[in-house]
Amino acid sequence: MINLEISNYNNSQSAEDQLICDLLAKEINLHLAEAENKIWHAHPVWFLEGNPIVGYSKQKLGIRLMFWSGKSFEEQKLNVIGNKFQDASIFYNSVEEIDVVNLENWLRKSREIQWDYKNIVKRKGILERLK
Repeated sequence: MINLEISNYNNSQSAEDQLICDLLAKEINLHLAEAENKIWHAHPVWFLEGNPIVGYSKQKLGIRLMFWSGKSFEEQKLNVIGNKFQDASIFYNSVEEIDVVNLENWLRKSREIQWDYKNIVKRKGILERLK
C-alpha cells in the first residue's frame, strides 16, 4: 500500500510528472510489496529491513528514479554518477519513456543486490555489501 505522504507528493507534481510518479509507485509496490515506503529527505523512498532501496524525486532533468545499489546492477540504461557510493539512476520526462520490463528487472535486482546504507554513518561513510 502506498503511504499517504507519497500520494500527496505525486499529486503535487505537474500532470505529466504525476503520471510518471504514479506509475513508478505502482510498479515499485507491485514488485517490492514487502518494502516499507515513506517520504525520506523530502521524496518517496522504499526500504527493505531499514535499508533504502529505490526512490524518486523531481529534479531539473525530470523525475529521477534512483536505486541506492544500482551501480552494482551493471545496467547500461542506469547512470552512475561518482565513485563513492553505489547509486545509479535514470530520468523520465514522459510516462511513455518508462520501460516496465526494465523497471521490473531493476526492482528484482534491487532486492538481490544491496549495499548497507542503513549503517553508513556508523561505519563513517564506508559501504559494505549485504547481498
